[in-house]
Amino acid sequence: MYIRYLSVAVLLTMGFPSVADCQQVQVTKTELIALTPEWKGERFADGRPKVSDQLLQRMKSVSVEEAWAVMKSAGYAYQVAEGWEVINPDSVLVGRAVTASFMPGRPDLWKAIDSAGKKEGKRGQNTWPVDLLVKGDVYVADQFGAKRNGPTIGDNVGNAIYAKTGNGIVYDGALRDVAGLKEIGSFTSFYTSYDPSYHNPPGDLNTVIVGINKPTRIRTVTVMPGDVVLGKLGVVVFIPPQLAEKVVTTSEIVRLRDMFGHQRLREGTYTAGQIDTRWSDAIEKDFSKWLNDHISELPVAKEQIQEFLKDRTW
Repeated sequence: MYIRYLSVAVLLTMGFPSVADCQQVQVTKTELIALTPEWKGERFADGRPKVSDQLLQRMKSVSVEEAWAVMKSAGYAYQVAEGWEVINPDSVLVGRAVTASFMPGRPDLWKAIDSAGKKEGKRGQNTWPVDLLVKGDVYVADQFGAKRNGPTIGDNVGNAIYAKTGNGIVYDGALRDVAGLKEIGSFTSFYTSYDPSYHNPPGDLNTVIVGINKPTRIRTVTVMPGDVVLGKLGVVVFIPPQLAEKVVTTSEIVRLRDMFGHQRLREGTYTAGQIDTRWSDAIEKDFSKWLNDHISELPVAKEQIQEFLKDRTW
């Protein structure tokens, strides 16, 4: 009997989460830092990794294949999501992920989470993640593919997102008001489907938000807050922030090598066999000289080219 009572007493002192903790939808700064330990750079006040604006700008020229190759070699083999409807398919979406996770509605859970939000002055669960967005962000939401009575984004929320971020969204669910969203112009977005219905709690508890800036599943990809989103050609790539610079730098070097190789092939300087295999020291030396001679004309910043040349021995 004594042992049983002692066990209960010990369990009660172990710090079980309170009801308020269980209702905590948004990740804490401490949790977020603990979940992203490989990022050593700047962070937002809430702990989210902050890849620089300059790097995001350079990321726009990276191809999906280049990003995938770098991530695959680093052990991140499942960071590509396909099969999207796209607003502005000829544009590129690049930014830092702010993640949100929704689940099918359940009245008791919805009420518990909504009550906790109201105590903090929040209204409308679909806008909670939107309130956190800043310039350069991409709103990434797992809406579990919900369609009828599922859309939590229409032209009003879409305009709010664009005003805050200057970007579009990645949204695994149905949008409404797609015609109005297209009128925004630069709202390059990836979404699953369209439906004219709308999310209307509390009368219709069709969805409930369960996570903000927590690990989020998009298709078969695990997305972390602060990941760099790269969306182009109907495909979205989620790049861990600690790999962003390597992805960009690798892409830029590949781009320059391709330009050099194609030019020398057109000139007849080298054969396809010489260019399409590991380059000889003579070709590498020629490439270095070509970079120096054309450093102000190439589609890569002079500073990046100089950094690359600094470590070369040719």
